[in-house]
Amino acid sequence: MEHIDLMEKLSEKIEELLLKYETLKNENETLRKDYVTCKAQSEEKDKEIERLREELAQKNREIDEIIKKIETLVG
Repeated sequence: MEHIDLMEKLSEKIEELLLKYETLKNENETLRKDYVTCKAQSEEKDKEIERLREELAQKNREIDEIIKKIETLVG
């Protein structure tokens, strides 16, 4: 009889572990998808930041050219 109780307890523990495993596996998959999404968003933002930096540098060059022209005209 004791042997049966031990087998039942072992079976319950195995079932609990399997359920926990499935839960963690699903959570891991969700986190992996979230990570991939965040990484892609981060890369897009990095590209946008680089584009804006280039645009700012170009605008600064244009401002410098305008200032030089004004200084030339003013003398």
